[in-house]
Amino acid sequence: QVQLIESGGGLVQAGGSLRLACVVGGRTFSDYTMAWFREAPGKLREFVAHITPSGSSTFYATSVKGRFTISRDNAKNTVYLQMNRLTPEDTAIYRCAADRSPYETTSGAGYDFWGQGTQVTVSS
Repeated sequence: QVQLIESGGGLVQAGGSLRLACVVGGRTFSDYTMAWFREAPGKLREFVAHITPSGSSTFYATSVKGRFTISRDNAKNTVYLQMNRLTPEDTAIYRCAADRSPYETTSGAGYDFWGQGTQVTVSS
């Protein structure tokens, strides 16, 4: 079983920034499509961003495009989410996910392994 552990969440004022990290266990991280999702109170899980195994391509939800950047360091088995110009609407538990297949998807059902999440709270 592959373990994913997120970190970097916290409380930040609107307009501020946070950088999340997700460390992935195992030996095949460089084969995985990686993604970030978020879960806000009372709302459905929402796709945020994904990145191809090599890091050559990224895709973002419209709500975060231009503000968030997903990246990865395969030597560190880590995927990152740089979040800038945060708003209260970004408040959520952020979870990283790994997909063993090479097919890109924004659906959580397409991902095989999930982290426990890290809380991001943005105040006005």
